[in-house]
Amino acid sequence: MNPNVTIILLNWNGWTDTIECLESLFQIDYPNYNVIILDNNSHDNSIKKIKEYLGGNITVKSSFFEYIKGNKPLKYSEFTKEEAEKRNMNLNDLNLSKVVIIKNDKNYGFAEGNNIGIRFALDKLNSDYVMLLNNDTVVNANFLDILIKSIENDNEIGIIGPQINYYNEKDKIQTLGWNINWNKGNGRPTEYSPGNLIEVDFIGGCSLLFKRTLIEEVGYWDKEYFAYWEDIDFCYRTKEAGYKIVCNPHSKIWHKGSVSTEKITGFNVFYNTRNRFLFMKKYATKKKYNIFKLYFFLYEFWRTAALFVITNKLSELSCYYNGIKAGLRK
Repeated sequence: MNPNVTIILLNWNGWTDTIECLESLFQIDYPNYNVIILDNNSHDNSIKKIKEYLGGNITVKSSFFEYIKGNKPLKYSEFTKEEAEKRNMNLNDLNLSKVVIIKNDKNYGFAEGNNIGIRFALDKLNSDYVMLLNNDTVVNANFLDILIKSIENDNEIGIIGPQINYYNEKDKIQTLGWNINWNKGNGRPTEYSPGNLIEVDFIGGCSLLFKRTLIEEVGYWDKEYFAYWEDIDFCYRTKEAGYKIVCNPHSKIWHKGSVSTEKITGFNVFYNTRNRFLFMKKYATKKKYNIFKLYFFLYEFWRTAALFVITNKLSELSCYYNGIKAGLRK
């Protein structure tokens, strides 16, 4: 009646966000789920702090919920990446844990970092569904129950996501998914449609749910992207396989946004720019790709470059230029 769901959180030097997200997850209505915390080689004592939280030794303060001490300590299993990826792992090592911590030996980025968790969920936990969830989110108590009911009731749905609101403006919608504008090589946000599932071209990797069988059909996330646009790539392949991608606005979460990547100057500028070219070269028709390049180099490039100069963000301008070069070379 309640298929097993594994929720994957990717952490990189963001334990304060992660434990707030975890606390909201441990208060949801849905009864049958596990959580995998993947740490991308943090250097801020994230693992130590997360384990302290799981042990009931850190109280989480949030305007979204009241902290519950009574459900702690929470049992967890801890593995290195090498241990987690062993084919002959003894499942007794999981010790009936609600939480699995996987410690990566380096920062594998968003795409491959999540792939490590997806493989563990499918191979070791035998999960029916996998949910990718940004660690800088807070979830509503019924968010997962609503998503599972929707995707279980329609075999044509391949990926489903919730309505995402801004963390600091609780009632303001951040996204309901996007449609691809091939001429400009970007996404057009969809409009609110009360009471209905909203069919879109892609759901952001901030929060999306899919069946285990989808990986068997379309493959894992493309690690070449490292960060940004890998979610669009995954959704595009899903649609090409004949599935629908939908947002259910009755399911809600709140998102802070780009908390990890903003710690490195120019990181999101470089990868967003580079990967935009990667995606367009990979999937756009020759005509659409040429139209995109005309739009980009005759208009958007000059507008964006001027904005970086005016705001004195010359290091980001350099990352923007390098992102273009890297994207064109791929």
